[in-house]
Amino acid sequence: MKVLITGSSGQIGTNVGLALLDRGDTVLGIDHRENSWTDRIETVRLDLARASSEEMPAAGGFDVVLHLAAYAKVFELVEHPDRAADNARMCFAVLEYCRRHKTPIIFGSSREVYGDIHRHVTDEASADFVVAESPYSASKIAGEAFIYSYAQCYGLPYLVFRFSNVYGRYDTDAERMERVIPLFIDRIARRQPIVVFGRRKVLDFTYVDDCVAGVIAGIDAVAQGRVKGQTINLAYGQGSSLLDLVNLISLGLGIEAQATYKPSRSGEVTRYVADITKARALLGYEPQTPLTGGIGLAIKWQRETGVLKA
Repeated sequence: MKVLITGSSGQIGTNVGLALLDRGDTVLGIDHRENSWTDRIETVRLDLARASSEEMPAAGGFDVVLHLAAYAKVFELVEHPDRAADNARMCFAVLEYCRRHKTPIIFGSSREVYGDIHRHVTDEASADFVVAESPYSASKIAGEAFIYSYAQCYGLPYLVFRFSNVYGRYDTDAERMERVIPLFIDRIARRQPIVVFGRRKVLDFTYVDDCVAGVIAGIDAVAQGRVKGQTINLAYGQGSSLLDLVNLISLGLGIEAQATYKPSRSGEVTRYVADITKARALLGYEPQTPLTGGIGLAIKWQRETGVLKA
């Protein structure tokens, strides 16, 4: 199989790309920056927010395009809303490429499209596209809307994954964006203070291997024509508070956290637990790693790679 991955230098793109290569597939990446983790993924350097679809690789006969390229930090896009517009431009360029080459698309969306809800479970039918909580959520809503319209008007096969707080291997690229779990691991390990925005915030944290398994199952299903035109939550399916997260990291490191708790910041979701029934039914998705196990794996990876020096 031949797969084109946009955002191939990011966490999910790197993990999926390497997993596909390991099983013998052909992978080409597109990203505006080099991959800081591996040189195994052949990558075309291209800023999709400034490029037209004609500048993307013309040849290749790809079976699927996995579109992951995006600015993905919610509060960063509150401060820099122009980057949310860039997310929409990137999605449009990739959709035009897929339309011209008649290639199915898999889109990396987010649980942010549901907004700041206060229910225990959210299913795929619950997103309210009338109200966006942040520029980032608006950019993902826009991307989904473009994809649904291309499916309606041009018959383009698609699969939308709504990711939720993916963590683990290759998530420590602080120069691009600070992710909460590696940031907390690093600072607690160094006995530095941390600021937690939302003591009671409850989120559905997804270990990267579970995410990769779901994405690859989706790639196979779309390429084989078994599944198309579906929007699917991809998460662990259980919620944990940020207080739980801090306590688990402290336990894993054997160091008491120096934590200051402040209210959630503008645009941030304060409660989300995914309903993963559809992922199970359509893709045979069965996540294996709860947060209690995943934090230990994340700490181990950061230590083994030298990312965590404390």
